[in-house]
Amino acid sequence: MSAVVAPRRFRSARTADFKESVIREMTRHAIRHGAVNLAQGFPDFAAPFDIKQAAIEAVTADHNQYPITWGVKPFRDAIARKYKRTYGMEVDPEREITVCCGATEGMIASLMAVTDPGDEVVVFEPFYENYHPDTLLCGAVRKLVTLHAPTAHSEAWRFDPDELRRAFSPRTKAIIINTPNNPTGKVFSREELTYIASLCQEFDALAITDEIYEHITFDGQHHIPIATLPGMRERSILINSMSKTFSVTGWRVGWVIAPPDITDSVRKVHDFLTVGAATPLQHAGIYALDEGDAYFQGLSNEYSGRREAALAMLTQAGFRCYVPGGAYYVMCDISNVTAKNDVDFAMELVEHVGVAGVPGSSFYLNPTSGASQIRFCFCKKYETLAAAGERFKRIMKA
Repeated sequence: MSAVVAPRRFRSARTADFKESVIREMTRHAIRHGAVNLAQGFPDFAAPFDIKQAAIEAVTADHNQYPITWGVKPFRDAIARKYKRTYGMEVDPEREITVCCGATEGMIASLMAVTDPGDEVVVFEPFYENYHPDTLLCGAVRKLVTLHAPTAHSEAWRFDPDELRRAFSPRTKAIIINTPNNPTGKVFSREELTYIASLCQEFDALAITDEIYEHITFDGQHHIPIATLPGMRERSILINSMSKTFSVTGWRVGWVIAPPDITDSVRKVHDFLTVGAATPLQHAGIYALDEGDAYFQGLSNEYSGRREAALAMLTQAGFRCYVPGGAYYVMCDISNVTAKNDVDFAMELVEHVGVAGVPGSSFYLNPTSGASQIRFCFCKKYETLAAAGERFKRIMKA
């Protein structure tokens, strides 16, 4: 029986310029071909036992009904306590915190709450792939600013301050900052954030920050929320989640911190997008955030070992690796190992080598900009990384 094809007139124009997630597509290819999945950023090791136990206890305690739309009060209180302890940041849980279904929903809800069609949003490129459809769905106009790859003269991904300044205009409503960054691993410095903050204040724009990898940094680098800088508390929207910090990417519990007037708008959008995040998992989040300080401090050390294992494995396979300062991804230059473009090479890897990565072009608006790059994740067991290394030896034999 042939599939039913819907007439094109039933497809909205707002979805015409983007496709489904390439990252999630590569996971499906990995499953289909039995490949080691270094594409999608989810751990293949267990989440902390005590946090899972807290979730079980919440379910058995019958915290199973609708929560207050913007989050159960004890969880919002725990979020506020966490930001006070970690950053000295005072947050009102009643008027400034919205619990949502992961940082993914937090971003689209925030953009829909503050932008109108035609507003400009500045985005650093390469960017996490969701930011492209997010801006399209809002009708916003993206202004891209290049993050330049490390060179012999620069060890970190960097942006040109003059290029960034030219991207701002009277129509700029916001800039999206993902730090630590996916896919590059860049951790924005205080100096860089201070410059961005000065532009936001000069052009009366918002800083929307995706801080989901806040506790995964390396080589003495530290995460700094731009909201903590002078003059930025009232013009920042901070987005975060339990997903990456606690290895619970399937829980879909995140939050948005913003000034009361912006929070009011975010909550209205959130209400009609998803109603609320899972009630028992919010209760588990109370335990996680209140008891997690020692865990947070050890997280970077834990991932540092996996980073070194991944870098050694990928370098041995012939890739030129851009060493990440944070998050758990490695962007690689593939020109040393293939003459193919990123998409063809990624499919060759998954089908014939047995390792899945993400084509670099999925992080750029113009696919040719990422045609010589591929991203791998290292949030995996050491055995998984070793298995990928064994399979990569097929490249060297080819």
